[in-house]
Amino acid sequence: MAANPGLVTVFGASGFLGRYVVRALTARGWRVRAAVRNPHTSHELKVIGDVGQVQLLQANVRFPESVARAVDGADAVINLVGVLFEAGRQTFEALHSEAPEIISEACAAAGIGNLAHVSAIGADVDSASDYARTKGEGEAALRAHVPTADILRPSILFGTEDEFFNRFARLTAFSPTLPLLGGGKTKLQPVFVEDVANAVAISVTRGTTGQTYELGGPQSYSFKALMEFILDTIGKKRLLAPVPWFAANMMGFMGELSGALPFVKPFLTRDQVENLKSDNVASDSLAGFEAFDIRPKTIEAIVPNYLAKYRKYGQFYEKRQPADDAA
Repeated sequence: MAANPGLVTVFGASGFLGRYVVRALTARGWRVRAAVRNPHTSHELKVIGDVGQVQLLQANVRFPESVARAVDGADAVINLVGVLFEAGRQTFEALHSEAPEIISEACAAAGIGNLAHVSAIGADVDSASDYARTKGEGEAALRAHVPTADILRPSILFGTEDEFFNRFARLTAFSPTLPLLGGGKTKLQPVFVEDVANAVAISVTRGTTGQTYELGGPQSYSFKALMEFILDTIGKKRLLAPVPWFAANMMGFMGELSGALPFVKPFLTRDQVENLKSDNVASDSLAGFEAFDIRPKTIEAIVPNYLAKYRKYGQFYEKRQPADDAA
C-alpha cells in the first residue's frame, strides 16, 4: 500500500467508472469519501481497499449544501457524475452543466485546487447534441471557478458492465439484425474503463494543473467494424442492416417512449443518434494516455472474456477442431 496522500471526495463513485476509480485510488493509498445519492445501495464500495479506507456519504450534486459538506476537509475532489440518457430529474442540464459548477464553486470556497473532472470526447457548447453541449458547458463552468482542474475526456468506455458491447450482444438474442446507424461509418475509439480510472487517479495523485486530456483506446473502428467484432466474438450470424439517419431518429423516438416506463432503459435516444453523427476519437492536438504513462488495452484483449455468456451455445462451449486437426 502506498503512503496515504490524503482524503479524496469522489462524486459518482457508485457508477460504472466510479467503482474502478475508487479501486485505483485505494491502491494508491488515498482515503476515499464516496459521495453518492443512495448510500444504502452502494455498500459494495466499502469492501474496496483496507477496512475503513472507503467511507460512504449521502450527497446530491443538485443541492449545493450537500456538495459543500461532501468536499469539506478533502485534499482532492473527483467528479464522475454523468448520464447517457435523461430520466426524471436526472437531466443533462442538471448533471452535466449545473453539477460541475456547483462542485467547482464548493471546491473554490474550500480552497481545493486539486480537482479532476471526467467529461467526454465531443464536449462542445455549440454541439447539436444536448449531451455534448451540456458536457461542454460543464467544462467551462468548472474551469471558471477552479482553473487548475484537470478535464479528462474518454471515448466510449468498455468493461464487464459496459452499455455498448453488452447492449448489442444482448440484442442478438431476439433480433435477426443489428442496425448500422447512419450506415455504420462513424468512427469510435473504445477505451478500457480501468485505464481511464487509473488516469483519473494519477491526475489527482500528482496534483491537477489545468490540463485537458482526450483518452481513446489504441485503435479506432467504424461502427460497422465493432458490430462485426461482436458477432465474431459470440459466434453468431446476424444481418447488418444500414439505417439512414432519419430512420435512426425514429428508432430513437421509440426508445424514448419505452424509456418512459418504470425501470426500463431506452435502447436508443434521438440525442444519442445525434452524437453518432460525429466521430468519437481522441484529438491529436491534446495529450492522451501517454501523459499518464499508460498503455491502453485493446478490445480484443478484454471484451471476449465478458461477452462469452452471449455465445450461441453458451459460455463454456468450445468449438471442436476438425478431425484432421485433432490428430
